[in-house]
Amino acid sequence: MIFTRRIGRAEVTNVIEYSGPTHDPAVVFPELGAEDLARIAPKLAPHHYVVAMNRFIVTIQLWVVRFDDKVVVIDTGVGNFKTRAAARMNMLNTLVLPWLEAAGAGPDKVTHVVITHLHSDHVGWNTRLVDGRWLPTFPNARHFMPKADFDLFDAQYRDGNALASAGSFADSVLPVVEDGLVEFVEPGQIIAGCLEVEPLPGHTPGQYGLRLRSEGQEGMFCADVFHSPMQIALPELNTAFCMQPEAARATRRALLSRVADRNALVMPCHFGAPYCGYIVSCPDGGFNFLPETATLR
Repeated sequence: MIFTRRIGRAEVTNVIEYSGPTHDPAVVFPELGAEDLARIAPKLAPHHYVVAMNRFIVTIQLWVVRFDDKVVVIDTGVGNFKTRAAARMNMLNTLVLPWLEAAGAGPDKVTHVVITHLHSDHVGWNTRLVDGRWLPTFPNARHFMPKADFDLFDAQYRDGNALASAGSFADSVLPVVEDGLVEFVEPGQIIAGCLEVEPLPGHTPGQYGLRLRSEGQEGMFCADVFHSPMQIALPELNTAFCMQPEAARATRRALLSRVADRNALVMPCHFGAPYCGYIVSCPDGGFNFLPETATLR
């Protein structure tokens, strides 16, 4: 499915690579207690949690921003024909490319590719398999990445770990670097004239978000600060994939306050339908998530 919203002059589309009940709470949230799971998770059904299966719904999606003459893809999912240890990501064969074309973001039209962090489910469509080689999918685009993440996985790869970042460093990151398509971001940098880099470290050392402002409206592409609305109800809750746990908690708490104050549309990478929404402050100091509807493209 392809869904479209507007933020001022910007047209924002999310392209779903896949979405489903894939994550056992004990695996994705190892710190989640049984009492909190029983109290909160059923309230997230049916779009974020399946009670009968005891599984969180996780989406893999690519965000597309069209602003003036710029076409930006934010995070690039898993990709096709990539060998991955996780069965849900291994050797996918989806129609992401024609779906991107339908969203006005065909490979030759994309001007900017922005990768919020270098985990394997955010970099995959940087490349596609052509005659046995991994070639850039978006050859006309500048690719933006966090230097801290690149240095981390580059060191692992050069130390002999061919599976750095689940193998994605070799097949989805290095090819675009070697083709000279990559720039490393700086805090506060403006990309494509509309997206401000906002550091969000913790899930990975270099993770950042993108603040979109246009005509008095605002959105926040917040990467993996949240995997599920469960972490809005419980901001202290990390996933098993958070590389710097204390930094991840601090980032999450601070971001919740900022986006609530800004009335920004929050656009994570992994929420179930309708995939994004607003954060509202509660009198008790907590936060609620209000889903935002969209237009089916």
